[in-house]
Amino acid sequence: MSDQHIHRIVIVGGGAGGLELATKLGNSLGKGKKAEITLVDKSPTHVWKPLLHQIAAGTSGMLEHELEYLAQAHWHHFRFLLGQMVGLNRAQKTISLAPVLDDRELEISAGRTLQYDTLVLCVGSLANDFGTPGAKEHAIALETQYDAAKFHRRLINAFIRAHTRSPGASHKLDIAIIGAGATGVELAAELHYSTRQLAAYGLDQVMPDRDVQLTLIEAAPRVLPALPERLSEATLKQLEKLKVQVFCGDPVVKVSIDRVDTKSGRAIPADLVVWAAGIKAPDFLANLDGLESARNNQLIVKPTLQTTRDDNIFAFGDCAACPWPEKQGNVPPRAQAAHQQAALLVDSLKRRLRGEPIKAYRYRDFGSLVSLGEYSTVGNLMGSLSGGSILIEGLFARLMYISLYKLHLLALHGLGKVALDTVARLIARRTQPQIKLH
Repeated sequence: MSDQHIHRIVIVGGGAGGLELATKLGNSLGKGKKAEITLVDKSPTHVWKPLLHQIAAGTSGMLEHELEYLAQAHWHHFRFLLGQMVGLNRAQKTISLAPVLDDRELEISAGRTLQYDTLVLCVGSLANDFGTPGAKEHAIALETQYDAAKFHRRLINAFIRAHTRSPGASHKLDIAIIGAGATGVELAAELHYSTRQLAAYGLDQVMPDRDVQLTLIEAAPRVLPALPERLSEATLKQLEKLKVQVFCGDPVVKVSIDRVDTKSGRAIPADLVVWAAGIKAPDFLANLDGLESARNNQLIVKPTLQTTRDDNIFAFGDCAACPWPEKQGNVPPRAQAAHQQAALLVDSLKRRLRGEPIKAYRYRDFGSLVSLGEYSTVGNLMGSLSGGSILIEGLFARLMYISLYKLHLLALHGLGKVALDTVARLIARRTQPQIKLH
């Protein structure tokens, strides 16, 4: 078969699911010249999204977890293109990519079109500020590693600013986190730890127990509203031990440069604001050449993960509204769902090339884990198997949480490389500060 007849699989979005899919298809179909696998992403590097709160707090560095798409593509027999998808032509089977610009707005590469035979969309999700006044101007949403790094720089600068105030002046630092889902809760715990480390490394004019106030603001009646109530209650107890101020059932109505206003009339002081409430799929997915989408821009897909109006286009992960018959709703936007869907699609796309019917996706809920940094980890496991949920805390929950990231790395690199990398990190941590200090 000549190259021009090789089946072209284009994957748009190099998040956890998209990168795992490209890697596994590259190792099989790409290596065997049975298909041409192309991964498209607007960033040149990948960082596992559940790590962003650690990068923001400085307890992990961005560089130690970044993966270069070009290198991964070279090692695993697929092609990587830097670019952002902005359009689709289903009749011609092409996607449009916007021009790529550098930080000076100079063009790196021109806008272009890319041909596909099978298209897979896995572009993730964005924070949804619901049009709240001031949110875009004064709050940071942790959507990418660059957002997390930007918040960390602001945190360091704010801490130094508070530390160097004249004698007798207030050294107070107020941090508000809007949204008490998993990201907001985990970030609050990491910031509690990192601010104390900053003081220990010499910025000791700021006394965290006295001067640093962390506030979580949630519109729903409780923290972790999408997770079981027992998990929410256990998490709230840990947050109270850390003296994190929590306001639930009180939506934010305005974000200003120095405060957050809520519906009840609270005016919460804030030197730094993170928006971690609500999610939506990227706006370009709405009305994408006639594909059916939901109100939050998610593409509506069939159980096979094919879009409802075009069997040549698949969508999965946070950007897809996939039915969950057991709950009479959609599959929740969790990393475990994207991982499961990527594994199914590896088999589905191989079947598709052989002309065989493809299988339907069925979500398996293995529970949820929430890390409270160095202090605790809480979670519920195997709910679907026991008929209920088993609440776990402490070391066992922590090991389970760490294993989720290791499973992602195993899918990308294999056992040997992950084992060596783990040992190297353990050695390196002995000669490095506990947090990133710049």
